[in-house]
Amino acid sequence: MSHNMTLLPERLTRWGLSIWSALVLLFLVAPILAIVPLSFSSGSMLTYPLPGLSLRWYASVLASDRWLPALGHSLFIGTAATLLATVLGTLAALGIGRLPKSMRGLVMAVLLSPMIVPSIIAGVGIYFFFAPLGLTGSFLGLILAHTALAVPFVVVTVSASLAGFDLNLMRAGASLGADPVLAFRRVMLPLIVPGVASGAVFAFTTSFDEVVVALFLAGPQQRTLPREMFIGIREQISPEITALATMLIVVSTALLLTMEGLRRRGERLRGVQAT
Repeated sequence: MSHNMTLLPERLTRWGLSIWSALVLLFLVAPILAIVPLSFSSGSMLTYPLPGLSLRWYASVLASDRWLPALGHSLFIGTAATLLATVLGTLAALGIGRLPKSMRGLVMAVLLSPMIVPSIIAGVGIYFFFAPLGLTGSFLGLILAHTALAVPFVVVTVSASLAGFDLNLMRAGASLGADPVLAFRRVMLPLIVPGVASGAVFAFTTSFDEVVVALFLAGPQQRTLPREMFIGIREQISPEITALATMLIVVSTALLLTMEGLRRRGERLRGVQAT
């Protein structure tokens, strides 16, 4: 009896925290989920209750000469920026790991500054830096700008993976005759690949969702999907935007699930490495 009385406060605390967490999650997610039913509305106005259900806005988006090119531009820029950011961020994380501890904090702070600086300031700075170089109004300029914004996310995830990596494995590879590149490819990379992949997913999401820098740098030929959605909301709110937003919610959810799977795989690999 006394044992059950002792467990009761713990259970109440656990239930209370679970309910509170669920309410906070609902508070954060409810505004996003409110968009989803509107995308299936048969009417032309964004109103509740819905006048009826229809897929007309999804069909309109898929047949549009405005949204599909913008989606193609976002996918192209996002893929290119992700590849560059993954390579540069991984190399930067490896370099930081070899620095003296007194210098790591300063270098990491510099590399993570794009995550801290407000987007509007970053957009203005990148514009004035790229303008004399002729990189405004070009795909190359957007790719380089998105790469700079995405690299910090790769650095963070790869650094976290390297924190649990046993460097004795690299020494063992070197003792067996492997050069540094071969040892990295055969020994280190397979163990840190969940962190690298997670960083790549974050980098792609950052590039794909970015709108402020695109407003500064993109020309008429480089219109990205978030930029077109922003312009559409500013000029005239159409139910097509809710259909696009719902599609992006589904894609973002899939990416989150992918990152969670990569995180669990990384934990399993670290557990195997520890044994």
